[in-house]
Amino acid sequence: MSFDFSLIWDSLPLLLAGAGVTIEITIIAVGFGFILGLIISICRLSSVKILKILAVCYINIIRGTPMLVQIFLIYFALPMIIGERINPFVAAVAACSINSGAYVSEIFRAGIQSVDKGQMEAGRSLGLSWMQTMRYVILPQAFKHVIPPLGNEFIAMTKETSLVSVIGFEELTRRGQLIIAKTYGSFEIWLTVAAIYLVMTLSIAQLVSFLERRFATDDRN
Repeated sequence: MSFDFSLIWDSLPLLLAGAGVTIEITIIAVGFGFILGLIISICRLSSVKILKILAVCYINIIRGTPMLVQIFLIYFALPMIIGERINPFVAAVAACSINSGAYVSEIFRAGIQSVDKGQMEAGRSLGLSWMQTMRYVILPQAFKHVIPPLGNEFIAMTKETSLVSVIGFEELTRRGQLIIAKTYGSFEIWLTVAAIYLVMTLSIAQLVSFLERRFATDDRN
């Protein structure tokens, strides 16, 4: 079996376009997951029992079920309830965001709990409410602690977006499948797809390392 470099070269523009879509979904999903996770983590740490229960249920359900099943539920099962077909892009972003939110919430919870409890007491003693203390005192300190795990979540989501290919959404993995269906060059195309994923994840890791060093420098100053 010969290795066809020309097939890789000819397919590269389509694969890179698919990689762009993968990055787009990842950024949107982690962005929504960031907001959702922050809200859920605050609910879980609040003294309101019903909010805490709902937050724990959400986290356990999402983390306890495969993301692939969550994609199927949103794309295939949800339309049967609402009576309307869901756009594959919307389904992909929704599933990835909901999944990311559960993991990000635990990241934020750990980051918030890593801040000395005296910080909350100090804020309250200054007349700030619980939410104000959380916003102005606790969260800015916690954010520095959650950068590495948030980076890991971004990397994980970049790879897990490949699962949305099962609903026909043309991100990087799906583009590779379509090219292979036409050319039968499985080895060359999957090797190229893997290399593109590797470049993306290593780039994200370098960005996270830069942010860690930047915040560490700010702390020393």
